Amino acid sequence: MYKHFVKRSIDIILSVIGIVICCIPMLIIAIAIKIDSPGPVIFKQQRLGYKGKIYEIWKFRSMCVGAEQKGSGVYTSRGDSRVTRVGNVLRKTSLDEIPQLFNTLLGQMSFVGPRPPLTYHPWKLDEYTTEQRRMFDVRPGITGWAQVNGRKGVEWNRRIELNVWYVDHVSLWLDLKILWLTVWKVLSNADNENTGATVTNLATAEAKEKVHE
Repeated sequence: MYKHFVKRSIDIILSVIGIVICCIPMLIIAIAIKIDSPGPVIFKQQRLGYKGKIYEIWKFRSMCVGAEQKGSGVYTSRGDSRVTRVGNVLRKTSLDEIPQLFNTLLGQMSFVGPRPPLTYHPWKLDEYTTEQRRMFDVRPGITGWAQVNGRKGVEWNRRIELNVWYVDHVSLWLDLKILWLTVWKVLSNADNENTGATVTNLATAEAKEKVHE
């Protein structure tokens, strides 16, 4: 009951409230992005969502236009010159994720769930094992169990294990715990940089397509 109907109802209510509250902050961020660098305000990227269906995730653009041709592609690192001045602030505060409130309202995402992977990285959908594909049995989240247990410092196989664990144990209390821990992670800016452990199959991914995270 909770995993589907109740959780979805909460997502709709909270996303509407969040969009209303964030209207003015979103406008200010949009203006700041336009002033800081040329290009669109919103960055759109294809991700794997519920049941492995491809959808378009929305974020505030935090990198310069054409960044995928100017650097390491999928991942950024400390001091990456492709990140704009405003983008640097947005990333440190996770404010770049605010547009995902609309993804949540549309039913493509949830407030809590496995973070949606790229369509080709770490693997294509048909390259996930049967056990790993269970992470797609719930809607992807703005935050998730893997994010509060290491975030970007967790190697992909372990990250997926944490996602599957969440699917098996999803509950209101677990979601509340994850949301609380997420606030702490954001305020402390913990585990917010990619490390070598996360770059599984990166060379293969870059050869197929270069898109920044």
